[in-house]
Amino acid sequence: MTTLVFVHGWSVTSTAVYGAMPRRVQDAARAAGLALTIHDIRLSEYVSFDDAVTMGDLVRAFDHALRDLHLSTGSFACVTHSTGGPVVREWLRAQRDTPGSYSTIRLSHLVMLAPANFGSALARLGKSTLARLKAWFNGVEPGQRILDWLELGSAASLALNLDHIHGADPAAKGQFLFVLTGDRPDRSLYDHLNSYTGENGSDGVVRIASANLNARHAVLAVAGGRRGAAADALSLSLLRGPRCAFKLVAGAAHSGDEQGILTAAVPATVEAIVRCLAVNDARAYADLCDAFDTENAARDADKVELEPVGPFAPRVHIHDPRSMLILRLADDTGEPLTGAGFLLTAGPEASLDQLPAGFLTDRQANSADPCTVTLFLNHALLAGDARVPDPRQPRRTLRPAVASHRPYGARVQPLDLAGLVHHALAASAPGEDLFAMLGPHQSTVLDVVLPRRIHEGVFRLTRDLSPHDFHHPDPGPAIGD
Repeated sequence: MTTLVFVHGWSVTSTAVYGAMPRRVQDAARAAGLALTIHDIRLSEYVSFDDAVTMGDLVRAFDHALRDLHLSTGSFACVTHSTGGPVVREWLRAQRDTPGSYSTIRLSHLVMLAPANFGSALARLGKSTLARLKAWFNGVEPGQRILDWLELGSAASLALNLDHIHGADPAAKGQFLFVLTGDRPDRSLYDHLNSYTGENGSDGVVRIASANLNARHAVLAVAGGRRGAAADALSLSLLRGPRCAFKLVAGAAHSGDEQGILTAAVPATVEAIVRCLAVNDARAYADLCDAFDTENAARDADKVELEPVGPFAPRVHIHDPRSMLILRLADDTGEPLTGAGFLLTAGPEASLDQLPAGFLTDRQANSADPCTVTLFLNHALLAGDARVPDPRQPRRTLRPAVASHRPYGARVQPLDLAGLVHHALAASAPGEDLFAMLGPHQSTVLDVVLPRRIHEGVFRLTRDLSPHDFHHPDPGPAIGD
């Protein structure tokens, strides 16, 4: 067994955060026949709470720390928590893209616990609010530069994740990535001034879909000259990233001594980590992916949580699979479509009124780029779902069956519908079903690209040599029409 490095999450100030996890992994690995001693384990100590520290700084410093290990095998395995996952993934990308500047040490296994791969909804709230959440940040003011990376839809996180989606399969070259994440918040840590800490579809800090690396890149754009007088017709193209082993750890939350996926060191987490570390080839990796999928399906079938509320009736939570849609609006020159409206439609008539009730859980614009908006969608309601019975009284219905309202489409309404340079109304083409771009517990980056219509009045050549004013030019027809 190679050296095993544990990398903590954001705003951690003590290695006590690892709790009993390293020793439990060591014991479980030995029981499973993996040669792992305590001398092979290293615990990270990195600073993320200083405003001067960037993600790039962490990557450079991580690489320097690895060089000091003097690994006899030239390789190591890594278990990360929360922001530690993106830190190591950014290092892998830097190591690949600038090999002369980074070490040649090889990472064989990356097991990510509750990784904020696509960011966290909490990051948008700002430092003052986050510093108040003592349960996660131990009273330490979180670092602004890392916070910027973690905001949903940040350019930095999207660059990393699109690189992964469009890149080669790591398993094909013997590098194995795993995501293990909790399936619910720790209700005892709920902050009544911040509903994200109790958001279903998350572990209280990171959404399940945000952790999952089984992600997609979709593009809605005009294809084949399908520009019309009333509205441009947008066609969907879709790319799925490499398959990544993904497991929901039932009952685990992001943090906390009772349910935290790292600090509580629940047996299910340790067992799953050892199963990941035991993978040694692409076939075994695919088999574990299949096994995790089967286990996740069993968890999704048992979706009702009854939260005790003192002497009152328990609060009911239905843990439907969610999808995260990261929407970017721009034209074909890369200019953002500021102020443009994006509306989902349902049914054969592309109605705005037939979308299932409760399908949209949250909407959050990126503070640095308001044209990047993250939508949190209830995948089960969009797909259609069977009746949800009450586990206490199976004949009683908690939620009746929900019919699918497919096909789903979209309308785009720019602000600038006229002028020398403008954009036209657009809608997904008839026959397109945008539900195809969504996956349960998965994220999709959706680029909506409208044609930029430039009229010939923007630039004319004239034979008239006498002075004349073109302060109010005739737009003329659009170029290319």
